[in-house]
Amino acid sequence: VQLVESGGGSVQAGGSLRLSCAASGYTSSRYCMGWFRQAPGKERERVATINSDGRTTYADSVKGRFTISRDNAKNTLYLMMNSLKPEDTAVYYCAATSDRPDGIDWTAEADYDYWGRGTQVTVSS
Repeated sequence: VQLVESGGGSVQAGGSLRLSCAASGYTSSRYCMGWFRQAPGKERERVATINSDGRTTYADSVKGRFTISRDNAKNTLYLMMNSLKPEDTAVYYCAATSDRPDGIDWTAEADYDYWGRGTQVTVSS
């Protein structure tokens, strides 16, 4: 399985960006996907996750501003980021699990088997 992120960049505070992650190598769509981020000097943290049935979770810091979605037909994950803040500056990583049952929130890094290389998001004040 390969994951390739795109859509990062630089934006001013209050602006928006949409990240995409194309997944290849899956033979089914029953897997969870998520976005994680790592800011300089900090540990990587969960941003949002989405199951194959559409069930989502969000970090408190992004609730109401970010929206995660996926297109199973295209094996693509998205993260729409609105009202961006300087503290959102980080490298954003796409991650995916192997086959997982629905009905459970897979939110820990250890739950994820595959990772993209990351895309930089920089928000200036």
